[in-house]
Amino acid sequence: MAEKVILKIKKKEYELPVVVGSEKEKGIDISKLRGATGGYTTLDYGFKNTGSTTSGITFLNGEQGILRYRGYPIEQLAGKSSFLEVAYLLIYGELPTKAEFESFKNEITKHTLVHEDIRKFLDAYPERTHPMGQLSSMIGSLAAFYPESLDPNRGEDEVNRTIIRLLAKMPTLVSWIHKRHMGHPVIYPNNSLSYVENFMRMFFGFPTEEYDMDPVIVSAMEKLLILHADHEQNCSTATVRIVGSSHAPLYAAISAGISALWGPLHGGANQAVIEMLNQIHHGEGDVNHWVDKAKSKEDPFRLMGFGHRVYKNFDPRANIIKKACDDILKKLKIDDPLLEIAKQLEEVALKDEYFIKRNLYPNVDFYSGIIYKAISFPTEMFTVLFALGRLPGWIAQWKEMMTDKQPIGRPRQVYTGENERKYTAISKRKSKK
Repeated sequence: MAEKVILKIKKKEYELPVVVGSEKEKGIDISKLRGATGGYTTLDYGFKNTGSTTSGITFLNGEQGILRYRGYPIEQLAGKSSFLEVAYLLIYGELPTKAEFESFKNEITKHTLVHEDIRKFLDAYPERTHPMGQLSSMIGSLAAFYPESLDPNRGEDEVNRTIIRLLAKMPTLVSWIHKRHMGHPVIYPNNSLSYVENFMRMFFGFPTEEYDMDPVIVSAMEKLLILHADHEQNCSTATVRIVGSSHAPLYAAISAGISALWGPLHGGANQAVIEMLNQIHHGEGDVNHWVDKAKSKEDPFRLMGFGHRVYKNFDPRANIIKKACDDILKKLKIDDPLLEIAKQLEEVALKDEYFIKRNLYPNVDFYSGIIYKAISFPTEMFTVLFALGRLPGWIAQWKEMMTDKQPIGRPRQVYTGENERKYTAISKRKSKK
């Protein structure tokens, strides 16, 4: 017998069905609540306890530190797969065969070039424009170059072509944003390289020089992009879904997701880590002084990159990327005071009872910030790199929503404003002061 929940309102009882997920997660289905009860809705600030959809893409259990894409543990994917293979898995539901993967890669290489008019857009931005603002607007503008993409229901082949274009052009656009900011000439794609190698070359290379591809750095970047590829119904993913639910073009939905990720409460966490390290470096006292400040309830200072609002015991992604971080610091032999501070903070957090008791462990943002800093990515590009990694997840979530023919997103509210009142002429209005 299917489980149900009884809701009692003014002595009247209403039966609400319980939806059980494949991992035994349970959700109370309130989709017919308002009609059945004559106007009652639920109120859930920030949707912290509200499931907006069912999904077969990512399973996350914060209490047990579990993260799986399409059933595959993140530890296995990060250790054995490539970012492009994980992108295929997320978007199409299964790991590709060798033939499918080769076809997928070949299709992407056909679309890595970006229309030259895009460079005119870049040249028009003020010098101090944030990279995330540029990326969001340029992704949205791609719809102007591919007007056939405006109809998201135009057929599987056409939709897939838009998906391929997004995956192919994103690394080019990200690298061009950086090059334009630096005043350097842009680098065009070299499709004989892997997806990540091609991106690294376009980002750091120069037209007249051969780019030295360090396998340790490439491996770390592969892992970082995989770890960021999807994370269930977070702020930016929910944004992509709700914008896409209006049947806006996929480019517009992804552009909106980038804008949501831009916020410091979401995608800017690894950038905040570096800013915190700078604050400690240029401030008074040693690391222990700043740790004591973080422990004090009266002090506004907080350690960034420690703990997680979803993972209550440990972040499985942090366990994976810590080794990549150690490998890079060892390989590059970098003498950087910020990285030295980071290592001291990590040691404190892993041993101090205050941090252990509160599960304030170094998370993926802490280690990713250190890695990006070590590789020499500018701090303002950190969130852009997050968007590059999250792109396959956004596409997968949009595709699932469209395939399931889910309705347009339309949250409810509980109105707390003025009751009905009569309009008065401006000459008769009295000041409320």
